Amino acid sequence: MATQSPLAPVTVTRGLTVLDLRSALAAGWRDFMAQPQYGLFFAAFYAVGGIILYFGLASIGRAWWLIPVLGGFPLLAPFAAAGLYEVSRRRELGLPMTWGDILTALKGRGDEQLILMGIIGFVAFSFWMIIAHGIFAIFMGVSGFSQHSIEMLFTPQALMMLAVGSAVGAVFAAVMFAVTLTSLPMLVDKEVDFITAIIVSLGVVRCNKGVLFLWAAMIAVILVAAMVPMFVGLFVALPVLGHATWHLYRRAVGG
Repeated sequence: MATQSPLAPVTVTRGLTVLDLRSALAAGWRDFMAQPQYGLFFAAFYAVGGIILYFGLASIGRAWWLIPVLGGFPLLAPFAAAGLYEVSRRRELGLPMTWGDILTALKGRGDEQLILMGIIGFVAFSFWMIIAHGIFAIFMGVSGFSQHSIEMLFTPQALMMLAVGSAVGAVFAAVMFAVTLTSLPMLVDKEVDFITAIIVSLGVVRCNKGVLFLWAAMIAVILVAAMVPMFVGLFVALPVLGHATWHLYRRAVGG
C-alpha cells in the first residue's frame, strides 16, 4: 500500500505500483482523446522537426548523425508536455480550455521557473551532443567524418562506438528522467521554484526506484517505436505519455 513521506512543501508517495502506471496511461489516453488538438499541436514540433532534421542531414550525407540526436530525444521530450500537463489539470478541475490558457502555462506558475527548467534541458542536450561527437571521434577517428555511407555503422569500431554511446546516453537520460519526472508537472501546478521541484522529483524517484525506472523503460520503448515510422508515431505517443505523466505526478505528489 502506498504511504506518504513528507518532503516540504509536499508529501511524496512511497509504494507506487505497476497498477499506478497502467492507470496513468489509461487516463492519459482519455485526456488525449478528449482534447486531441492540443496533443497534436505540441507533438507536431517534434515530429515535423525530426523529419526536417533527417532530410537535412541526409542531403549532406550525414544521416547517421540522427542517431545521437534521437539518443538525446528523451532529454527534451518532457518539455514538449508542459502544455499537455495544463490540459490535464484543467480537465481534472473542470476549468475552461482555451489556447491562451494552455500556451500561458508554458511559463509555469512561479516567476517563469518552467523556462529555467527548459534552459537546463537545452544545456543537457547540448552537452550530450558534444559528448556524442567526442565518442565518435575516439572510435572512428578523423577519417570517419568524411565517410558518407551508412554501412560504416556496421564496422566493429562503429558497433563499439554505438555500445559506449548508448551507455553514456542512458546515464544522461536517467538523470534527466529523475530531475524532470514530477518537477515539470509541479511547476505547471504549483507556485514553487525549480530547485524545490527538482528536489521533490528526485525524492519521488528515490522512494519508488523500481516501478519508476520501469516507467522510464516503457517511455524509451514507446518513443523509439514511435520514431521508427518517420516520426509519425510521435503524434500519438507524445501526447499520451505527456498526459499520463501528469496523472502519475498526481499519484506521486500530494499536498
